[in-house]
Amino acid sequence: MDLKCLFRPSTMAVVGVSTSQDNHPANVIYNKNHLRYPVKTFPVNPRGGLLNRETLYQSVGHIEEDIDMAVIAVRAEFVPKVVEQCIKKGIGGAVIVSGGFAESGNLSLQQRVVDIAKEASFPFVGPNCLGIYAPDYVDTFFLPGERIIRPDKGNVSFISQSGGVLVDQMVKFAGQGIGVSLAVSIGNKAYIRETDMLDWLDKDLGTKVIAFYIEGFEKGEGRQFIKKAEQCSKPVVVLKAGKSKKGIEAVSSHTASLAGDYRVFSEIMKQYCVAEADNEYELTSFCESLSCYPKGINPNIGIISLSGGHGVIAADACELHGMLIPRIEQETIDTIKEKLAPEIRNIVSLVNPLDLTGSSVDSDIVTAARHLSRDINIDCILALLIPYSPGVSTDIGAKLSQVARNEDKPMIAYVPNEDKYKIIIEGFELNNVPVASSVEGAVLMAKALKRCRSC
Repeated sequence: MDLKCLFRPSTMAVVGVSTSQDNHPANVIYNKNHLRYPVKTFPVNPRGGLLNRETLYQSVGHIEEDIDMAVIAVRAEFVPKVVEQCIKKGIGGAVIVSGGFAESGNLSLQQRVVDIAKEASFPFVGPNCLGIYAPDYVDTFFLPGERIIRPDKGNVSFISQSGGVLVDQMVKFAGQGIGVSLAVSIGNKAYIRETDMLDWLDKDLGTKVIAFYIEGFEKGEGRQFIKKAEQCSKPVVVLKAGKSKKGIEAVSSHTASLAGDYRVFSEIMKQYCVAEADNEYELTSFCESLSCYPKGINPNIGIISLSGGHGVIAADACELHGMLIPRIEQETIDTIKEKLAPEIRNIVSLVNPLDLTGSSVDSDIVTAARHLSRDINIDCILALLIPYSPGVSTDIGAKLSQVARNEDKPMIAYVPNEDKYKIIIEGFELNNVPVASSVEGAVLMAKALKRCRSC
């Protein structure tokens, strides 16, 4: 299925634009794209006329130019006719934001739209959705632009049945400095489904991590999804809703999905190395770490801290999340101790977790990271930094990133997410080393790599 018309459109028609309600969903979508995006946008309303001195077309058939995609925001009962008009016009695909279909019990109307579209091979997203946000190309969300927090353009694609979860996750991504290549709310997923998105995104050069918020599948579809995820060349992260009895009931009323047996699905994801996030916080951490390190690791963690307390917190979190803190080789300990500054050599603790104390300086931290990375028992380094220690410079992020690159071993940093430490954080992020804003967040990033290791 070629979905370029939806995710990289040059022209777009918005059907349902109102002449009297500026805050109508179709008007919000039209104005946003007409004024802020390169996609050439045409408003459509059966009455025709003018809208802010622009021609208001009576149907998509009245538009003379070729149209890549349509956004349909009309009452549910009018959607089949509009879809037929789009097909007759030769439009490539559509986003149907309209509600009032299977999620409200109107299964026959939804099936009618699907039958019309499938007969003509006319792909659409939705219905009952926000649609598509493709940075630099198009935004079909019917939310005012000034109210949305958009992450920068990046390499994570996020597909969600819930528009609200999608927008909320974009806020979390932005706060953590995670960029997105594509964000799609698929709603009732009557035509384009998670498996279709996996096929498309596996080939998308701008995507390195594919994340999903999933409420449920049709019978047998979950197994098909897992099979495609296993074959996918990129890490796949899943946040599954509908885990409890009440959650399953809520799923049915939200998008008319079948939540299925969660425990069975969760076990299958583990077997096929799909990274399941337990909550939104984990989803954010997983996406950031896997966008930097897509291959996955064994769960043997080496911890470097400037505070014994931070090392203890990390050790507890590692055990909680199934990560191991192995004994490091005596040769590694001796080498590090020999190369540390004489002032701290006799006060540090070099048992994993390593406590370099608040008296350490950049060269001590770099030395410990370099030689711990070379230890045969260690698969990933957690660097827990306290940037207010007097001996730590603003260059420590860049220096440790160079170690990670030269030693070819994953490194994950913890730095408090404050503006005054932004230079340190950027030193890591610009060199593709993920940074967590909490110690547990750093452990969760390592957990993502463990879950995506080769089975």
